[in-house]
Amino acid sequence: MLKKIKVPNFENTAGTVQDIRFTYEVFGPDLGEAPVVLVNHALSGNSEITGITGWWNAVVGERKIIDTTKYTVLAFNMPGNGFDGDPENLLDNYREFTLRDIARIYLEAIDKLQIKKLYAGIGGSIGGALLWELAALHPGLFHHIIPIATDYKATQWLRALCKVQGQILNNSEEPLKDARMHAMTFYRSPQSLEAKFGNTGKDISGSWDVEGWLEHHGRSLEKRFQLASYKLMNHLLTTTDISNGTGDHLSAAAKIEGGIHIITVNSDLFYLPEENWETYVNLSLIKNNISINEIKSIHGHDAFLIENSQLERFLQPIFKINTTLNEKDKHSALWSR
Repeated sequence: MLKKIKVPNFENTAGTVQDIRFTYEVFGPDLGEAPVVLVNHALSGNSEITGITGWWNAVVGERKIIDTTKYTVLAFNMPGNGFDGDPENLLDNYREFTLRDIARIYLEAIDKLQIKKLYAGIGGSIGGALLWELAALHPGLFHHIIPIATDYKATQWLRALCKVQGQILNNSEEPLKDARMHAMTFYRSPQSLEAKFGNTGKDISGSWDVEGWLEHHGRSLEKRFQLASYKLMNHLLTTTDISNGTGDHLSAAAKIEGGIHIITVNSDLFYLPEENWETYVNLSLIKNNISINEIKSIHGHDAFLIENSQLERFLQPIFKINTTLNEKDKHSALWSR
């Protein structure tokens, strides 16, 4: 069930002060009754991560790797993502916000919920980038962070792709559909599309099957997402920077107290795996509790939503634990392996 939360008088990077209203959901035990896991959604995702229509049912739920009988799972809807259906909560001044601003809003919301410590944070794509920003702003908040198919900085390659997305969103006659069609070409990979459509031909309308597949994804997004939300998310991607403008991302990451568990995808054309491996190698020289795992897949960036058995294997050492509450702090927990 959607719950509402407000962060009043928030000042964004551009200096504009406004009330931020957004929503969240809690799955499993109530807050205070179990260790808390924060799940950050991706660009067109939302807080509905598990349940009948949950987009991450393979990972989150009863008896799943993030077990909602053992963990309280918290999922915010990014401010402006439109999931609540209230147009007044969209961020029309989206260019004034950075991903760091969204992280600051989350931290205020976490404080309002009286959460002092999170057992883990996990997120893919922009959700993982947001996780990096949260941990950099509050280095002691998480015992574990698990950024998947993402990075702690916006590369020039990512900015180039987002620029094309922005042009489509602002100039196309069918902006949502066309932008999504373009995005699917770098969310997947040439090998993925060849494996899916290599032996297929044209449908009765004369279109190639791959073209119909792209049309389907474009139309599907039109039905459930809003243009203002897509513009916001696409813009936020380009602002990822845990160094806060200094360019020293490693120093910012090294201050994170909890374990960092990077998961990359070997065929990712959006967040390139070599960037993740470089981060791991350089950061491991100055920080002990860091690891990296690589999803092996032909499916590109979206592999983190497809290769569930690999992902479960990487997450198992983090989430297969016994939990007991810490009586001194109802929102903290003690964990023993």
